[in-house]
Amino acid sequence: MATDISRERIDGRSRLWTLATAALSLLPLLLQIPGGLASAIALAAVLVSALSWRKPMPAMLRLLLALLVLAAVFSQMGFRFGRDTGCALLAAMIAIKPSETSTLRDARSLIGFALFAPFSAFLLDQGPLTMLLGLLSVLCALLTLQRLADVESQSLAGTATPLRALAAVGKLMAIGLPLVLSVFWLFPRLGSPLWGVPERAMSRPGLSDSMTPGGWLDLMADDNPALRAEFFGPRPALQDMYWRGPVLWDFDGRSWTQAYAMRQLPAAPPPRSNVVWDYQIEFEPTDRRQLVALDLPHAAPAGAFLSQDYSLYSTTPLNALSRWRLRSSPPANFQPQLDAGARRRALELPAGYNPRTLALARQWRHEAGTDDGAIVRRALDWVKREFAYTLDTPLPGRNSVDEFLFDQKQGYCEHFSSSFVVLMRASGIPARVVTGFVGGVRNPIGGYWVVRNMDAHAWAEVWLAGRGWVRVDPTAAVAPERVYDTLEERLGAGAGGNDPLPTLGDFSDWMRRGWNDLVLGFNADRQQRLLQPFGMDRLDGGRLGALFAVFALAALGWMGWLLARGERERDPLLRAWHRLTRRYARLGLARRPHEPALDWAERVAAARPQSADTLIPLSRRFAQTRYAAAVGDAALLNDLRRHRP
Repeated sequence: MATDISRERIDGRSRLWTLATAALSLLPLLLQIPGGLASAIALAAVLVSALSWRKPMPAMLRLLLALLVLAAVFSQMGFRFGRDTGCALLAAMIAIKPSETSTLRDARSLIGFALFAPFSAFLLDQGPLTMLLGLLSVLCALLTLQRLADVESQSLAGTATPLRALAAVGKLMAIGLPLVLSVFWLFPRLGSPLWGVPERAMSRPGLSDSMTPGGWLDLMADDNPALRAEFFGPRPALQDMYWRGPVLWDFDGRSWTQAYAMRQLPAAPPPRSNVVWDYQIEFEPTDRRQLVALDLPHAAPAGAFLSQDYSLYSTTPLNALSRWRLRSSPPANFQPQLDAGARRRALELPAGYNPRTLALARQWRHEAGTDDGAIVRRALDWVKREFAYTLDTPLPGRNSVDEFLFDQKQGYCEHFSSSFVVLMRASGIPARVVTGFVGGVRNPIGGYWVVRNMDAHAWAEVWLAGRGWVRVDPTAAVAPERVYDTLEERLGAGAGGNDPLPTLGDFSDWMRRGWNDLVLGFNADRQQRLLQPFGMDRLDGGRLGALFAVFALAALGWMGWLLARGERERDPLLRAWHRLTRRYARLGLARRPHEPALDWAERVAAARPQSADTLIPLSRRFAQTRYAAAVGDAALLNDLRRHRP
């Protein structure tokens, strides 16, 4: 009775290949989930693999292990289900899957589940590193599956050198490459997906609709790009690069939030200016709707809208890389008429907070009379004279503004902008907090500007009669080098000089932008303009479908022709023997179809005595392995491959 080899215990080397494949598949996914949780999952995978090396873990222990990893994931991610929570659960389940892996069938099951990991990683990141790691994991999985198939068939293929196995898998992947490229470039793309992608349970770094002084430390330590900007024509000076984001009106004594009623109102007429900046921003995904634009944008691009306070929002969540073409001008006479509702909102303060600030504001108002500008200048002079910039600040108490202005006198942009606006409102001057980014670093290779998460900034706007809303940045008054400058700028050429020498980071970001442009930015509109260089303006859905059908059928025909040139001998030992005989056939010593291996070898030896010492023993070993049910070995297969006449 034949035995089912797939149920027999897997050998040590095949198990090692299987675990390595699972680990490589997990890597791109672990890089996208929180670091502490990723480390715990990786540690669990190592421990489970070691404890179950000799035999599977007991069922009750596996159940307990599953419950523990579930608890770890939900304790880190919370109980809100999203893309990142689902991906973390998948990674945890794959990590403990080796606990029940002992046979060939189990190994195939583990590889099949592990391949979900690199594909799931694309739900969280579509960068080149994720793609590279995903391709490597798929390649490793194919190599491992090939080895498992060889072991199950009890052939000697599993003893092939890694380079030979890699070449075989590489050929198979190359055969399918034309079809893959046809699908990517020509399969008609939809302007919007058929289904929505679930949001993240834990939001990505980015600007939000609220601000609490002291809450931006993680964001200001993040040097990942938030956006890239390319200018067409003149660009603003570095000190004018204020990227306007959410405007915060409402203060509860601790946190600032947006006034959602303002979002529904139409934007005020844009200020007129002779200076116009024409630019395109490439915005990194945040899963939110807040966009930014140079202060102040003329109008919202397609797919976005401007609120009454000139905050820019996307109509859909920004869960993928997006590009926006904009025009902006420096703010001048911005909303010189303020309606009663906006004025009332811009003066509101919660009762019972910050009595020392309110008393100081009343004193200043009494001394300044009706001169609002004098109060603004006095506040800036005070900040510049007595305050300092630092990220090392204590947690705020109930009267956070009083503590900052009269006790600490040091902090960063959140503290400065929040306290300044409270002081202005208490003085009777309409004011609000504006968040966004400031500055940027020019990439000397690509000629574009990179604005990072750490460039997040908050400033104030005050409303002055005859001038409208005026930007006031108290942080710049005390630490202009922190607001307008960066380490790269100080070490390089600065804001207006020649480009510094490119760094490895510049090259890496330039490569990432090229990937964004070539792959992630290839949307339905660009696909329809694919043949524009050849004189065809746009391709509609019908033409794209026909073009795809032509190239897909050609690719399938190519694949069929390559596979049908002659069915490959499945037994690697017999395949190596046939190759050996073909080498002698070129010398006129081909083996006759009915001729036994040893007889043919003796005939060749008579014609070529120099081959007798190696060919006859090889033929005898082959005949014994092939026809006498002898056990073959790797040495025979390698000797057949290496033998030359």
